[in-house]
Amino acid sequence: MAFYRKNLGGTHQAVRVALGLAAAVAAFIHLSGITAWLAATGGLGFALTGVFGYCPMCAVAGIGRRNS
Repeated sequence: MAFYRKNLGGTHQAVRVALGLAAAVAAFIHLSGITAWLAATGGLGFALTGVFGYCPMCAVAGIGRRNS
């Protein structure tokens, strides 16, 4: 049993994973130094929200699945 309620749909999850990984790779290709690491960390964080299907900011904003 999960300790959280998923608030992202399947397509939304897949898009987040793809864009997050693409941002992380692009950060290392186009940036250097600490800036690349910070941008890559942000991209990986975005991808992880897709992997787990839960976005804390979406939960705060009330965006997500409607589970009755």
